[in-house]
Amino acid sequence: MRFLPFLTFVFFLMLHTPQAQGQILPGQVPSPFASISQNSVSNMGALGDTLWIGPRMNFNVANELDWRLAEGADSVTDGRGRLFSIALAPDTVVAGIGYSQVVGEESVQAQMGFYITTNGGLHWELIDTSRTLDHPETTTVRYGGQDLEVIPVIVPQQSPPYMVDFKNDVIFFAGWASGIRRSTDFGQSWERIVLPPFSMDELNPEETYSFRIDPRGDGQSNDFLNFLGFSVLIGSDGNVYAGTAGGLNISENALTAPADSIRWRHVRQAGSPDGLLGNWITSIRENPHDGAVWMTNWTAISGEDTEGIVVTRDGGVTFEQHLAGERIYDIGFHGPAIFAAGNNGVFVSTGNGDAWRQIRQIRSANAMMKPGTTYYAVSNAGGRVWIGSSDGLASTVDSGETWEITRVDFPLDGKNKYQDDAPDVRAYAYPNPFSPRQHDLVRIKFENRNASSVTVRLYDFGMNLIRVLDDNRELESGTYEAVWDGTDQQGRKVANGTVFYEVDSGDRRTVGKILLLE
Repeated sequence: MRFLPFLTFVFFLMLHTPQAQGQILPGQVPSPFASISQNSVSNMGALGDTLWIGPRMNFNVANELDWRLAEGADSVTDGRGRLFSIALAPDTVVAGIGYSQVVGEESVQAQMGFYITTNGGLHWELIDTSRTLDHPETTTVRYGGQDLEVIPVIVPQQSPPYMVDFKNDVIFFAGWASGIRRSTDFGQSWERIVLPPFSMDELNPEETYSFRIDPRGDGQSNDFLNFLGFSVLIGSDGNVYAGTAGGLNISENALTAPADSIRWRHVRQAGSPDGLLGNWITSIRENPHDGAVWMTNWTAISGEDTEGIVVTRDGGVTFEQHLAGERIYDIGFHGPAIFAAGNNGVFVSTGNGDAWRQIRQIRSANAMMKPGTTYYAVSNAGGRVWIGSSDGLASTVDSGETWEITRVDFPLDGKNKYQDDAPDVRAYAYPNPFSPRQHDLVRIKFENRNASSVTVRLYDFGMNLIRVLDDNRELESGTYEAVWDGTDQQGRKVANGTVFYEVDSGDRRTVGKILLLE
């Protein structure tokens, strides 16, 4: 059994067409001392006008320039822990924490636990769930008056908290090899929740079963797929929705019933136009506007299902399919507007899914996401929709017509909150060394002291002119960025080596160098 993407591409109206990247961006670039901690943002959550983002648990209130850190969550802010998931209520944050560990030659994601606050962040409690995994001698789990054979999960590897949700004192999290786990005492203790095997349509405690719960699989069937938990949602309808690599599981009593009495209805891809697109449910979100439950579908069984998103408006009885063939990581909302973040850009439907507009590359007045950016996460903070990506944060208040972009930008005069020894310079280039294949483009940040015309030129090691990034661009005083994709004036790739840049602004000339390594 192989987990492989199976993409059939479809085409949508494009808002922006990719262009050759060699220009001075016209707007000024802010450089706050307290910025976000890194440009790759794959997890976020919002409540009111406050946005929380990973991996370091930064948060922002009302789109202010400075970003804050969760003071007291030391395992994340100062340790190896990283934010994997988050759920929010007034004054309450439940943050799922994991870390990456190198095992052999591979990086494996592992479970650490949860940071919880109930007083708005004044105090954080770390619940170390890596110490409350299954006991090595656990061989059975109770369900419906019978004992089912189970393979215990005794190590934190491959069990990070990919998604978490809570209501009152009940917390659910999806932990891949750990499946779906529940706490009824707000995180102090946890219990395994039994889901039906992939081949079953339902799980009822009044029936008799003899299946084995083994997330490793036996190579003979797909039953293990539904034991691999990836997403969870407690719906406003009281249902619990659990997404796995083997479909969608829906329970009407999982919030209140004993663990051995929870009933599940299991939905999996069956090729019908009103069912799932794919069996691997990686994210589940509810639209506060109308209570519809949206979810991302990935391929779990190569050649048998596809990718995209689906929505159910009747508690999982029927489904609508959207964006078939697109790998989508997350879904967010602003009233009837739906935002889907994926491999090929951001997709926006202002009509609750009726039609979609594709934004391949996000641009703002003073910045842009680089070509090939992957868009990972969506949240709505006070009516501002935020998109987390591999190249920073973007936000919009008008359904994607205009954007603001937030990135890690060191001030030219030196340090920021995460590094206090950065030099005071007139200009710098990043990333440096620069690989066009790996980074797509390099940014040259510079200061224009007085309103003037500005030209940025690039030279090779022999001081032969390679490229002019805008000639005599009229700019006000302030800080700006120029971007370059590693090609010369004729669009040819520039050879490896040292590239010198020169910024001419009025009566000031600033020079620097970039190490180009393909």
